[in-house]
Amino acid sequence: MDVVILSRADTATDFVARVIARELRRAPQLTLGLATGRTMEAVYARLVQMHREEALDFSACHTFNLDEYAGLPASHPNSYRHYMNQLLFQQVNIDLANTHLPEGVAADFTAECARYEAEIIRCGGIDLQLLGIGNNGHLGFNEPLSAFHSRTRVQVLSPTTLAQNAPQFASPEQMPRRAITMGVGTILDCRRCLLLATGPEKAAIVARALEGPVTSMISATALQWHPACTVVLDKAAAGQLKEKEFYRWVFANQPEWNFYREALPAAKPAPRKQAAKRAVAAGRLK
Repeated sequence: MDVVILSRADTATDFVARVIARELRRAPQLTLGLATGRTMEAVYARLVQMHREEALDFSACHTFNLDEYAGLPASHPNSYRHYMNQLLFQQVNIDLANTHLPEGVAADFTAECARYEAEIIRCGGIDLQLLGIGNNGHLGFNEPLSAFHSRTRVQVLSPTTLAQNAPQFASPEQMPRRAITMGVGTILDCRRCLLLATGPEKAAIVARALEGPVTSMISATALQWHPACTVVLDKAAAGQLKEKEFYRWVFANQPEWNFYREALPAAKPAPRKQAAKRAVAAGRLK
């Protein structure tokens, strides 16, 4: 696991978008796993900007979303299909036929979950899975005690998740109590994971997920077993990590991230160093 700690939320968001864009340019037929939620809104806005300003091409890629509320049709303003259409799919040149979410109003949820798993396999599996982390450490809607070999299924949402997501609905009573979610095992099958977390409210659960014991009570701890996982944090979300300096050292010396460092503007010398340079130029110092 690589842990990337950046100074601000917008910097962390930009980093994640750049990683996705780099992978998409390398492999235009990439299969992306996508997440929803407030943290992801800025990621999608940045990808849309890159599409418009840098010709980032989505035309050949496929996407699979982590989850969808059970009981909400695609047209519902709180459905994740509506979220994705509004924030990304209808803003870029992706073929909507290649964008996949579970059907929230399927007549047979068991059959729908099996169909979704089969569709992922038909597309060759997920190459890059974008993830967020819930306040209780869930990935997708894999609530506490989700088995690490679990597949796409209907999950009853925990009180913590209901409290976290209910403000997005007109009234808390309107939020569904169940959702269809990729399983932890489905997520672990992807070739690469990219998790983004920002803000001080995520600091405690991030520390438990990354540095605590692996446990089904926190599904995100399963990522400790994934062979290619990158976790991107802002300074606030990394606040309770014990090994911050080690993670910064790895990031500074990891060649994979040169593409990002080379794109950053050169740092300006500190004021004292600038004064010293001026003195050397004037011949007052050697």
